[in-house]
Amino acid sequence: MMRVRQNSPEGKYHSFFKTLLGFGGVIAGEQGLVEVFLPFSGEREEILSGRIAALYPDAREENRLTRKAALLLEHYFAGEQIDFDIPLDLTGFTAFQRVVYGAVVMIPYGSVTSYGKIAEKIGKPGASRGVGGAMAANPLPVIIPCHRVLGASGKLTGYSAPGGVVSKRWLLDMEAKNILTT
Repeated sequence: MMRVRQNSPEGKYHSFFKTLLGFGGVIAGEQGLVEVFLPFSGEREEILSGRIAALYPDAREENRLTRKAALLLEHYFAGEQIDFDIPLDLTGFTAFQRVVYGAVVMIPYGSVTSYGKIAEKIGKPGASRGVGGAMAANPLPVIIPCHRVLGASGKLTGYSAPGGVVSKRWLLDMEAKNILTT
């Protein structure tokens, strides 16, 4: 997921994580996690490292937060149910986006909801499209589990991570399979 946010804090720290799908990465600033790069593109670590360096030239070292986030994501992609209890830096987002993300992080592992239900939950029942826009701008996929938000009919709709809807389906299938085994 490649996002360059206006007025975003510069990421100062980075870590990589390895999965069966490829490498992923995390970026953090002083306030918390800034961005997650999912492993769906199948990139090697050095290719991902180059992309991250181009987007976040100040992110030259790891810190405790990036190491923890990377380890949690490795475990998640290995099929473990993970509680991503880590600080997130949502500076640069609108109040609406922050409220939407707050509702989305409450969706339990292995569960799904709709854009409309999120809109209702935040007290904006007519804002389904706005919720969809917030999901499309989510720089912290899996941590803010936008893959768990579906269209009103239960249909998988857009997913801006590499692989698009195929990646969204993979995440949902992995969670469904592993919720039955835990």
